[in-house]
Amino acid sequence: MKLAWIFLLILVSLSSYPSLVWAQLAKSRNTLLDSKRVYSDRPKFPDNGAPTGRRKGGTSRDGCTPLNMPITALVPGEEIAEESKSFLTLTISEYPTFWVYVPDLPLNARFGEFLLQDENDENIYRISLSLPEKASVFGITLPEISQYTLKTNKNYQWYFKVFCGDPQKISDYYYVKAWVQRVPLTSKLESQLNLAPSTRYTTYAANHLWQDAITNLANLRLNNPDSHILVEDWRLLLKDIGLSELAPVPIMKLDKPQQGVTQSN
Repeated sequence: MKLAWIFLLILVSLSSYPSLVWAQLAKSRNTLLDSKRVYSDRPKFPDNGAPTGRRKGGTSRDGCTPLNMPITALVPGEEIAEESKSFLTLTISEYPTFWVYVPDLPLNARFGEFLLQDENDENIYRISLSLPEKASVFGITLPEISQYTLKTNKNYQWYFKVFCGDPQKISDYYYVKAWVQRVPLTSKLESQLNLAPSTRYTTYAANHLWQDAITNLANLRLNNPDSHILVEDWRLLLKDIGLSELAPVPIMKLDKPQQGVTQSN
């Protein structure tokens, strides 16, 4: 009789095991979601003062086919009346990636250019780009060559242009302009980054390192296209700088800048 009771208890325990497992998995998933949502409670990206640039490139210019939306530098900024201002951003990267939004383009506006200069307007890096036909967000990364390395505590300005014709000739163009400064990597920040390697964008954002936050999150989205968490955090990131309308735009991977962009699912 005693053995029968023991056997019955074992059966009951086994039958309840799956539900216990699922409950634990659900609890773990909710904990994960909650931990990642800490990101949305971080401080906003501040106006770091001068120098400032031009965040949006307008929708019409003489000699250009009007655009349905302006080209936009994905950086913190503000829109006041007719003025679109970009704020100085920070990075710890020697070779950061610069992100832009480009709307649907007409046939005569498929050529672009990226230009990085120092504070004295001296050119550091320049490259021509073949642009996609459809609206997209993509990044331009500095080549990992010593001559392009950003020095710490120095301001650099970058331009992104969309030409309305042959870029080899004098032509009109839309453009955006922003400033970036590389800051030193502190031991405290390095420790914070090592604690959460899979969500480093949250740490970058909390430390106002805009270029690193957007690059890390954009790359995670490219590598994990089915992640609803990353989609939501991308929306929150752009919302924080007043560009939430660009959140649904596809992110493109710039494989070979001189040859154009290819979409990554």
